[in-house]
Amino acid sequence: MKRRVRLSFNAPVTLSFVIIAFLVTLVGIMTGQEITRSFFMTYHSSLRSPMTYIRFFTHVLGHSGWDHFIGNTCYILLLGPMLEEKYGSRALVEVMALTALITAVINYVFFPSVALCGASGIVFAFILLSSFTGFREGEIPLTFILVAVVYLGQQVYDGIFVQDNISNLAHITGGVIGSVLGYIFNKK
Repeated sequence: MKRRVRLSFNAPVTLSFVIIAFLVTLVGIMTGQEITRSFFMTYHSSLRSPMTYIRFFTHVLGHSGWDHFIGNTCYILLLGPMLEEKYGSRALVEVMALTALITAVINYVFFPSVALCGASGIVFAFILLSSFTGFREGEIPLTFILVAVVYLGQQVYDGIFVQDNISNLAHITGGVIGSVLGYIFNKK
């Protein structure tokens, strides 16, 4: 008897995030980024506006274009299912929401003239969080140290010496959040 092969929605949070980000990016491109600027990019706007607080979370769904989207999505699709299986869907939503909020607030406070969009903070949180998958009580995984040195070191270097349109602070912040939560999740 032949077994039928079927698709499985194996990582609902990861897949839902990618699908929504794809649709947001598509609509953003179709509207000349007007939708992205209005709803999916955080910048220094009035604290009296409810949209300021909404954008603190939704900016991770907006991307400046397909290259930006694909770069982030590849890492999210690679790491997200493994993290969702290990820590659970709820924990992954918490990591993503906390990363979105903290990167937005830091950008709002310290870089009032800079707009921020994209999921790269979440990508870096996932990268550092994934290095804790083999964590045991009383040990610090060597993979974590190497990943932290390579990824975060590169971001510090780029932030100091490279002038581009990339928020290295969002990457560093995401990495710190992934590291802290990786330690907390695995200590339990």
